[in-house]
Amino acid sequence: MAYFAALLARTEDGWDVSETDLDDVETLADLADLARGAAGDEETVLVFIEQEDAWFAVVRVDGEEDPRVFVSDAAAASRSAYGELILTEELLGRDGDDDLDDLDHLVVDLDDEDAATDSAEDGDEDEDDDADDREAIPNAPLGDVGLLIEFGVGAKELMDLAAEGSVPGEALTEIADALGCGEVLEAVR
Repeated sequence: MAYFAALLARTEDGWDVSETDLDDVETLADLADLARGAAGDEETVLVFIEQEDAWFAVVRVDGEEDPRVFVSDAAAASRSAYGELILTEELLGRDGDDDLDDLDHLVVDLDDEDAATDSAEDGDEDEDDDADDREAIPNAPLGDVGLLIEFGVGAKELMDLAAEGSVPGEALTEIADALGCGEVLEAVR
């Protein structure tokens, strides 16, 4: 499936829109740093990410604040590399300390065959837990529905744009139109 990503940096003259490459972005923090690099001090930057016919995301970065994220379909996004970088444990409502609790199965007394067998069985349970985690990702919008309110796109409008059957590219175009930069966004597509 085709991907599209754009940076929209808010300036005194309006929005500066540019297509961007996310190949070197591995985490949400990397994405936030990329966005900050496209703007001046404390300016707002929006990152639009779209996977054709599947999902879209808007990431908002305001200066050094933590990024705010909205994803139209979390389950669909979780199946893509770009989606995985924005679906943080915090956004998914998971406690990041769970990994420490799972480490006890890694310590095995190699002289004890029963311990090695128990560890292997625990590994099977971990695979089941990973499958449960993937299943727990909602097949619905997820994130901060209010991240665009001050730009004229309310929470209800954003949810309507993410409704089942909506087209991600059209949703991002509508958001860009509300921001006053729809034509510029279409020019960089």
